[in-house]
Amino acid sequence: MEPPLLQNRLARRLFLDRHLLLRQGSGPGSGGDLESVLERLGFVQVDSVNTLARAHDLILWSRRGQYRPKALEQLVAKRRSAFEHWTHDAAIIPLKFYPMWRLKFERDETRMRSRWSEDRRAGWETEIRQVLRHITDNGPTSSLDVGEGGKKGSSGWWDWHPSKTALEFLWRSGQLAICHRKGFRKFYDLAERVIPSEYRDIRQERHEIVDWAMSEALQRLGFGTSGELAAFFELVTRSDAKEWCMRALEAGQIVEADIEMADGSRRCSFVTEAALNEAASLPEPSSRIRLLSPFDPALRDRARAERLFGFHYRIEIFVPEAKRHYGYYVFPVMQGDRLIGRLDAKRAGTAISVRAFWPESGVRMGKARTAALLSELERVKYLAELEEVVFADDWLIPTRFDD
Repeated sequence: MEPPLLQNRLARRLFLDRHLLLRQGSGPGSGGDLESVLERLGFVQVDSVNTLARAHDLILWSRRGQYRPKALEQLVAKRRSAFEHWTHDAAIIPLKFYPMWRLKFERDETRMRSRWSEDRRAGWETEIRQVLRHITDNGPTSSLDVGEGGKKGSSGWWDWHPSKTALEFLWRSGQLAICHRKGFRKFYDLAERVIPSEYRDIRQERHEIVDWAMSEALQRLGFGTSGELAAFFELVTRSDAKEWCMRALEAGQIVEADIEMADGSRRCSFVTEAALNEAASLPEPSSRIRLLSPFDPALRDRARAERLFGFHYRIEIFVPEAKRHYGYYVFPVMQGDRLIGRLDAKRAGTAISVRAFWPESGVRMGKARTAALLSELERVKYLAELEEVVFADDWLIPTRFDD
């Protein structure tokens, strides 16, 4: 029997609903409401680039228009309902997930010690003990408070000063936790002084963590291959992911379905029967135009976004200026269930400076759609704490083809 087919239109809706982008979100974007958003997303990526707003802030603001950056700081530093660690990159994660991260702590420690041994760097154990002793005795510590404050040098592991390397090792292995930030600078303390004992003391078996990570990834993606599910939290190996999918398939927990891509091709993926039924009953998407972070969880997997939405996107921060197609840090723009273009905008004094908007092929920028884009820029102005939006001459690039 052929697997069921999930049409592209419905697949997009299911995927976007799981990422809180299908409907017009409401809520204060703080306290318990923000904790709920973070848990439903699974995590938000943390990034230092502040061209307009930091990635984690723009991600959360896209779901809750009243969100402001201090609300996320409160979850980590005051409410202790979220913690910072790694998924595919640095991220803020619901604290209730902390017990599952012990698998990553162990794997990261093994990997870093192996690299350390291969590099044959002398004195690293001593440096780690000294940094750990400093934090034990003095409390919250940044890289500026130990050694040479993380200045780069030719003799450092990963080309860092030993003290900064020691901080990273102790954090990645779970012995330290980030207790707060000042600006964007991280302050570390002993995990036992940051993570509440009801989460710190839980011990899960490896198979329980694998089952949790795969089930929760599928819940947040709606559908996916074993590799896509493994990559969501990056807690499990690809081989573990394949084995889990085969067991779950045999047990009837999941089914295989063909997901129609934007180009009409089909991609065999795993999904639950409940999700297939849900997809058919989801509402029409909100018509709001949304400015998305380049690191938005809906777009993090660039290949998947291109298959599902027909939207080719690459960030060009590390591309030499002369070779960039668009710009240094260009924002994807979504309307409904379509990615309709990309925007080059940045801070300029007290203003958002809009240099260009490139509509996608086939997107007509009529009066209504242009007005909706301008309204979104007016909204993001408050998140960025800026006073006005200014436009370059000829900022609206002519569409390549009309609808």
